[in-house]
Amino acid sequence: MATTDESVAGVTEDCSRCERQTTHQVSVEILTESGKQENAEYSREPYRVSECNECGATIKRRMNNA
Repeated sequence: MATTDESVAGVTEDCSRCERQTTHQVSVEILTESGKQENAEYSREPYRVSECNECGATIKRRMNNA
């Protein structure tokens, strides 16, 4: 799993666990979707990862619909 070195702190978003607007740490990760080792390099996709600074809840969303 690869992660960008830069992330954005202080982005305000809704948190489903806190049930209010809280600040989040946001980054982009490249995740492997295939469980098969032989084709793993072809199944990597970018995901937006948002982590609540208050409760630590994490949401990962695929960034494309390919």
